[in-house]
Amino acid sequence: MGALLVGSSAEASTATSAAASVAEKTWPDLIPLPGGFRPEGITIGGGPYAYLGSLGDGSIYRADLRTGEGGIISAGPGTPSVGLKLDGRGRLFVAGRTGARVVDARTGRILASYVLTARTPTFANDVFLTPRAAWFTDSFQPALYALPLGRRGQLPDADEVVTLTLSGDWTQTPGEVVNANGITRTPDGKALLVVQSGVGGLHRVDPRTGVTRLVDLGDAGPLTNGDGLLLLGRRLYVVQNRQNAIDVFKLAENGSSGVFEGRLTDSDFDVPTTVAAYGNRLYLPNARFTTTPTPDTTYAVVAVER
Repeated sequence: MGALLVGSSAEASTATSAAASVAEKTWPDLIPLPGGFRPEGITIGGGPYAYLGSLGDGSIYRADLRTGEGGIISAGPGTPSVGLKLDGRGRLFVAGRTGARVVDARTGRILASYVLTARTPTFANDVFLTPRAAWFTDSFQPALYALPLGRRGQLPDADEVVTLTLSGDWTQTPGEVVNANGITRTPDGKALLVVQSGVGGLHRVDPRTGVTRLVDLGDAGPLTNGDGLLLLGRRLYVVQNRQNAIDVFKLAENGSSGVFEGRLTDSDFDVPTTVAAYGNRLYLPNARFTTTPTPDTTYAVVAVER
């Protein structure tokens, strides 16, 4: 497992280096999505474009953060797109509930598809990129899956998926209950952080062994309904979907502990799930899980100051 050490995240570095501008203040705070789209994951690279996946048919939508305009760049395969991340080569790594795929963000072409596990039930929920691997969470199994990447980002063969079984402080809630959800890295890049939604725990995961330790968050309450994670420097943003909130923590370098700094909310939140950053803004898709989806249900991305 040594080749899959965490290191830094391409997405995090581009997000934090994106210069905030005066013009950004004129950008829309709400970005509409197609009716019935059912967004869940969001990712933003070095340019002012957000990519979102549909829980419905799995389509990928690209939105211009400056204008709010956008369109479908990749028609869905008929299976959900959940978490997704964009790498520096213009490839989208998509958690697809029953597996994973890699999509060319320019052409929408599917570059590769993967079966992450033969276990059932399974729910590939979120993904995080390191220089050497794409890591996926499974909400129904006590495991992470890694797609090892070659020296020049070469995608692995279908039989090269690595399974990392979670142990240590991890106690799996059985059945189709959301366990492992959002994933990112520790500030020092030596381990992974995974939120366990149902019980509200934040775990530091050794990428070599799968041994987890609960992160000491002091007097902060459990991260109930914890969903997407975003690390910028030592600041961790934790989306708590049904609470319509983002809790913010300042982490120790090794990620073993954190101090609660505050909570971000917005009147436009309607069960936001994941979060990505550009400049001084955070962008969150409203999944609207408390609203019965129809082909005409409205959805949007909400922008808030960080």
